[in-house]
Amino acid sequence: MAVRSVSALLLLFSFFCFLPAFAGALELPVPVSEEVLGLVVFKAALQDPTAALASWNEADASPCDWAHVRCDAGTGRVARLALDALSLSGPLPRGLDRLPALAALSLSDNNLSGPIPPGLSLLPKLRFLDLSRNAFSGRVPQDLALLPSLLSLDLSSNAFSGPLPEALFSAATCRSLRFLSLAGNRLDGPLPVAALSRCSLLLHLNLSSNRFSGSPDFASGLWSLSRLRVLDLSFNAFSGAVPEGVANLHSLKILRLNYNRFSGAIPSGVGLCLHLTALDLSHNSFDGSLPSSMRYLTSLTSLRLSNNQLVGDLPEWLGNLTAIRQLHLSNNKLTGTLPTSLGNLKELNYLGLSSNHFAGSIPDKIAECTKLTELHLKENKLNGSIPPGIFNLSLQVLDLASNAFTGAVPAGSSWISETLQFLDLSDNNLTGTIPPEMALFFGLRYLNLSWNGFRSQLPPELGSFRNLSVLDLRRNALYGSIPVDLCESGSLYVLQLDGNSLSGPIPEEMGNCSSLYLLSLSHNNLNGSIPPSISRLKKLEILNLEFNNLSGEIPPQLGGLDNLLAVNISHNRLIGRLPVDGVFQSLDQSALQGNLGLCTPLVTEPCKMNVPKPLVLDPNAYLPGFANNMPNLSYPASTMPVRRRRFLSASSIIAISAALIIVLGVLVVTLLNVSARRRMGLPEKAPESTCSSSSRSAGPAVGRMVALGAGCALKIDELNGGAEALLAKATELGKGVFGTSYRAMAAGDGSIMMVKRLVTANIVQYHEDFDREVRILGKVTHPNVLSPRGYYWTPHLQLVLSDYAPCGSLHSRLHERDASVPPLSWPERFKVVLGTAKGVAHLHQAFRPPIIHYDLKPTNILLDGDCEPKVSDFGLVRLLQKLDKHVASGRFQSSMGYMAPELACQSLRVNEKCDVYGMGVLMLEVVTGRRPVEYGEEDVVILIDQVRALLEQCNVAECVDVSMGEFPEEEVLPVLKLGLVCTSQIPSSRPSMAEVVQILEVIKAPI
Repeated sequence: MAVRSVSALLLLFSFFCFLPAFAGALELPVPVSEEVLGLVVFKAALQDPTAALASWNEADASPCDWAHVRCDAGTGRVARLALDALSLSGPLPRGLDRLPALAALSLSDNNLSGPIPPGLSLLPKLRFLDLSRNAFSGRVPQDLALLPSLLSLDLSSNAFSGPLPEALFSAATCRSLRFLSLAGNRLDGPLPVAALSRCSLLLHLNLSSNRFSGSPDFASGLWSLSRLRVLDLSFNAFSGAVPEGVANLHSLKILRLNYNRFSGAIPSGVGLCLHLTALDLSHNSFDGSLPSSMRYLTSLTSLRLSNNQLVGDLPEWLGNLTAIRQLHLSNNKLTGTLPTSLGNLKELNYLGLSSNHFAGSIPDKIAECTKLTELHLKENKLNGSIPPGIFNLSLQVLDLASNAFTGAVPAGSSWISETLQFLDLSDNNLTGTIPPEMALFFGLRYLNLSWNGFRSQLPPELGSFRNLSVLDLRRNALYGSIPVDLCESGSLYVLQLDGNSLSGPIPEEMGNCSSLYLLSLSHNNLNGSIPPSISRLKKLEILNLEFNNLSGEIPPQLGGLDNLLAVNISHNRLIGRLPVDGVFQSLDQSALQGNLGLCTPLVTEPCKMNVPKPLVLDPNAYLPGFANNMPNLSYPASTMPVRRRRFLSASSIIAISAALIIVLGVLVVTLLNVSARRRMGLPEKAPESTCSSSSRSAGPAVGRMVALGAGCALKIDELNGGAEALLAKATELGKGVFGTSYRAMAAGDGSIMMVKRLVTANIVQYHEDFDREVRILGKVTHPNVLSPRGYYWTPHLQLVLSDYAPCGSLHSRLHERDASVPPLSWPERFKVVLGTAKGVAHLHQAFRPPIIHYDLKPTNILLDGDCEPKVSDFGLVRLLQKLDKHVASGRFQSSMGYMAPELACQSLRVNEKCDVYGMGVLMLEVVTGRRPVEYGEEDVVILIDQVRALLEQCNVAECVDVSMGEFPEEEVLPVLKLGLVCTSQIPSSRPSMAEVVQILEVIKAPI
């Protein structure tokens, strides 16, 4: 029987050996490739919801044309398998062991789970293995040590557990390993430092966010890895002192030991790692002072030592670290004064010194750190006045709370007004008034001036903070009434005005604070009733009105506030019943006591109800008989007053007198306006006249064409028949938010210009104002901006002239293209996107205050003969008298789809981020060729949502306009993602236009 088996095996072996020779003669099918078979087996065991592996067909002779598969050009064998972010799930299947030439395998960003099968160790040429960001579990397999060519191993962000096996770092593996990351797992126990030390060529070691513990022997282990450039042991449970020896890491650039339990002094050898750019020892228990050797770390850009037990003064040599950008020393026990050498840190953008024991004043030289965006000095013992120079920086966060600062708050410059988002000056000794300049801090989100000595009225401009979320003005000496437009922006979450001397009623407009969840107005002198409009605050959780003079009944509608958790209305003059619903039925006595008569057993005062009072009638206005017949108004005959006939009552006389005064006032104002217009030379109907080279030198250019820059603008008469012919319907190009554009040809030289007729509603009424603003726009010189060349002005007609773009608008090329006009190619589209971004960035950066377009969309992007974009219609909002919510809501409705949410919500003021939103929509429209809002038969398709959904499904091809032909996915995909970032609903989450330009330039020429 055994002999038969052996004979059968030999026969079968001979058959397979001679099979290729007979295949041609017998016309047998060619056998399936081993690599095809292996990949088909691999695919079959995976769940592929997006059909990313649909091209993997077992009928193919070779897998080299399959998606995500790359073959070696010389051998034709599979060399790379890149399956990143394809939503694949299931356990890691077998089959990859049939790819003997595989050098790179990447399965990151999927949902693969379970343990790693042993087959991977059978890939002798595997050099790069990336299984990060999945759900793999179990132990880290030891057989990975059998990969002799492995250079990079990334198992981060999975669920591996248990100790790290020493066998993983065998001599065979470590002789080639350069990159190792096991971060973000559940590995525990001590580090196998002795085994790790064998990896002498290791450049990057990341073991962060695990559960490693113990006191590792750095001196004999990790410190011997002299080629290390990155060492990250953060977010573990290491303890004990860090021994000396770190100086052996001559090439180290990044050292992170934060969020552990290290103690003792910071090793002085750290200062001898001269190439360090980032050092993070925060959130440990290091004590002692800063080692003086750190003065030599001149390449350091980030130093994080916060949340330790460091003591001593802040050394002057910190000023030698001139490359540093982030300095975190908060939550220590540092003492002394702030060194003036901090002003030498010209690259510094973050300075955190909070929660220490610093004393003295803030050195004025800190204002020389011109790139500083965040300054944290709270909870120290600093005193003196706040240096005015700090308010001249472009700060985003300024936190000086809980110190002993005195004096007034400095007036802010235009720089800080544009950038500041967080301001906390609470718990100091500041006095004076709240600076009215704070109304210009348009981006402010958090404002806390509580526990100071400010004595002033609440500035009415507080309603101008369109992004303000937290307003805390407690415990000052503020007086007057609460501004009615305090909630105009609708973004306020927290409003605390307790402990002041505010008076008057709670404004009915308080119901406009639709986002409010904490309203606290206690310990003031507020009177009147609680406005029923508070019932519109559906998100309200805490309502505190105690210790005021509020009267009347509690509006029953407040019981409908489902989210209301806590109410305190004690010590007022409230009467009547409590609302029957909501939290009011569960209030305790302390929240209700001290009122006149609430109808509840929790208070001892007698219950009082508001009932209609009897109407008191004037007996003089009626006949005696009528008065005698009224039971409650009986008079003795001897005291009955004699009735005298009146033609007008006292109230009527007062009303008529007031009306006469109003009419007289209107007449006086009208006469003054007529007189002023005559003095300015503005007739009721301005005649059209000849060209004037300078409206300033020749008087008001009423009805005249005014040139901007060199040369003389054309006469209206030369533009083919005057203003009426110029604005004929046949020459119309399109309509926009601010007016209608026309194409005009000069009679003299035949040159073509574009003329925009502005809408007259709400446009500035005086020529000097109009001239000043248009001349500012005329100073814009940029190859991607279409600046005004001149204008024509009368009180009833305003025209702005600029160069004509022969290729029309971007909108017409995308959506209204003639069949004879070729579609825009990808290089042309990218040129349009980049050029538009550069033009808008110039408007934002080159002027103070920045010129904001407000209406950025393809119809306002014009193309010249080389498809170079020209941003038009910019800055016309400057010609408006006032951009209030009514004007905004009316003007920008035509830009639906491009309009930023803050404009759609009728915010009073917006910043440059509304242009970034429009730029993001424009990028998506250029790539996809679709309109921002498309109306179907049954639904409405929003381009932003559609692109986001397609990208989540990895369907980049469906996002791209097919008419543009071939396109590089490595450029198109980042542009789409950048467009989605620019269209974030939160303005602060959008990049600046300068950053957009930088990103686009990197996309075009990656580094």
